[in-house]
This record gives sequence, structure tokens and C-alpha cells, in this order.
Amino acid sequence: MKHLFQGQLVTLVAADAEADAPLMARWSHDTEFRRQLDSQPARLWIAGELKGELEQELAAEAHNVTFFIRTLAEDRPIGFVGLDGIAWTHGEAFVGIGLGDPDYRGKGYGTDAMRVILGYAFVELNLHRVSLTVYEYNPRAIRAYEKAGFVVEGHARQYLHRDGRRWDLIYMGILREEWERVKSGK
Repeated sequence: MKHLFQGQLVTLVAADAEADAPLMARWSHDTEFRRQLDSQPARLWIAGELKGELEQELAAEAHNVTFFIRTLAEDRPIGFVGLDGIAWTHGEAFVGIGLGDPDYRGKGYGTDAMRVILGYAFVELNLHRVSLTVYEYNPRAIRAYEKAGFVVEGHARQYLHRDGRRWDLIYMGILREEWERVKSGK
């Protein structure tokens, strides 16, 4: 039986609010990382504040699942991935991912982590659909999501104002049968 939380490059581990909050606070100093995560103005995270937020998120386990991404080769924490807003009745969830360590971006680690979380979502949680949003100015993430099987479902045109320009918010999704085709190589 295949290891449920392990890919070719990464393994997913349980989030630990005490240990992970200081690491995430350090990652918040990276402007690229912060601007890829959300539409709010970038701000620095405080470890104590993050610890409380992580504890709340972990306590809401019935509708959220959060993992930290660690490299297989060095067992180094490089980011996080999770399912949020799990709607059990409909078999749907929203996925979010962030690679906080810039040395591991653009090298397949995020794609591998996405493949692992999708396997968890569709096999272990028996979900039918997983969705996400990504900003138009993040083509690297869009390519990674497409490699994992996501398809563009729509755009919120000129959703975000950054650096004097308006950018679209792109909606992407993947259904279980699409994931199965990608997984089998068809």
C-alpha cells in the first residue's frame, strides 16, 4: 500500500502550532510569498498571533485539514497545504498551498504536494471536487495546478489591484474523475 502522505519529493506532516508559527512568521518577510497567498495587503506575521490562529484552525478539524510540507531528502519544512471549508454533504473543498522557502519554488515541490493532498482528498476523504483560486500574475502556480489536473473554470476580472495594475482572480477546479485520469496518465 502506498504511503498516503508521501509523494516523490515531499511528505505531508501534521501541523504543530508551537513549532510552525515561528517558521511561518519568518516566511512572511518574503514579499513574493505573501502576495501569492491572498489579496490582503502584505503584512508581517507575528509568531504568537499565528500560533493562536493555527490552534483555532486545527481545532476546526471537521471542516479544515492542514499539513506542513517537508522535503523527503532533507526533512526540511518548506511550506504548507490544506483543505478548507470541507462541505461533506456535497463532497467539496477548497485547497490552499504556500511554499515559504524560496529555494524550493519552481522545482516541482509544490506540484508534488498538490498531488499528495489531492490523493488524500479523493481517496481518504472521498471528496468529489476540489477548487482553488490563483492570481493572474502567478503563471508558475497556474502551470503547477494544471499539471496536477486542475482546469480553469472562470475569472473574476480585474479583481485585485497590485503595483498600479488590475489583475484577474482565476477560479480552478478538479473533479475526482479528472484526478483519476491524471493519476493513471491518461
